[in-house]
Amino acid sequence: MDKDMRLKYPAWDDWKWQFANRITNVQKLEKQLPLTETEKEDIQTCLKCFRMAITPYYASLIDASDKNDPIRMQSVPSIKETYIDGNDFLDPLDEEGDSPVPHIVHRYPDRVLFLVTCKCSMYCRHCTRRRIVGEEDRIITEKELQAALDYIRRHGEIRDVLVSGGDPLVMSTEKLEHILSSLRQIPHVDIIRIGTRVPVVMPMRITDELLGMLKKYHPIWINTHFNHPREITPDSERACTAIVDAGIPLGNQTVLLKGINDNAETMKELMLKLVHMRVRPYYLYQCDPSRGISHFRTRVQTGIDIVHSLQGYISGYAVPKFVIDAPGGGGKVPIGYDYVISKDDKEVVLENWNGGKYVYRQPQDWYRPDD
Repeated sequence: MDKDMRLKYPAWDDWKWQFANRITNVQKLEKQLPLTETEKEDIQTCLKCFRMAITPYYASLIDASDKNDPIRMQSVPSIKETYIDGNDFLDPLDEEGDSPVPHIVHRYPDRVLFLVTCKCSMYCRHCTRRRIVGEEDRIITEKELQAALDYIRRHGEIRDVLVSGGDPLVMSTEKLEHILSSLRQIPHVDIIRIGTRVPVVMPMRITDELLGMLKKYHPIWINTHFNHPREITPDSERACTAIVDAGIPLGNQTVLLKGINDNAETMKELMLKLVHMRVRPYYLYQCDPSRGISHFRTRVQTGIDIVHSLQGYISGYAVPKFVIDAPGGGGKVPIGYDYVISKDDKEVVLENWNGGKYVYRQPQDWYRPDD
């Protein structure tokens, strides 16, 4: 498939070509996928609410014969997006409530989220930030950048900045370097993290030029966003390998999505393929109650059961932490299986990974008789 695409499109490996040729309307999409008249009408209806953008690379991974293909479900609009659940929110995590200045979300004591762009190479159908991403096709202005940097400078407790959006890696290398170099000049900023999905949906963006720039601003960490094993291809693996070889720790944040990865077999395959690429599974997110994506949400117990089924069967470093980003701005709350059967001052009775029961004796206070 890759060879055919490269023969058909000589610029296939140019990330700027991929971005410029994203599939953004029904006319372009039906050249890639067979669509019924009803499907075309449904997509047109969805596009009134939330835009579509799919890179040619990611679209090439879709199995056109499967209406429930996991790649298709993440990228092609569904009429279900127009069904608004009573529990949906425009801003489910109340990021705007924790935004002291535009583009900065300061929720945790020692770190901030820095939203530098509203653009993405692909607009994921399960996007939690769809109130702004894909709606305002712009990046941060210089005036807004300086106001955000000034806030960080004035708050010496901030040691960790997560640069996100949108996707920062769709910006030009020069613009991104301007932001990173400005952050690196702030003495109390220790860690700079970048949140991006380009290794998954536009891996050709990971160029020697980009990595050479990033290496100048260590310590840099990157988190990416693989949701399904089929997203791991020779191209995405090359991109991840290049990032890690540049000395940048690479983690993954997976969203639990109904019909896509909500079973233990799929999740196990994904996690093992990630660690093979030296990508550390970091979080498994319960899908946020963002507007129009309730059809992707599973029961919380589904996530608990999946992670429980992984424990002991794959190495601990391959098991992600299951979290709910608490609606209303509560932050990430770890949710897990309770392995403690009972406990008192004398002992803790434990269940291990395969259901066995074990006892851990509590330490006792010992005193000499003459004390």
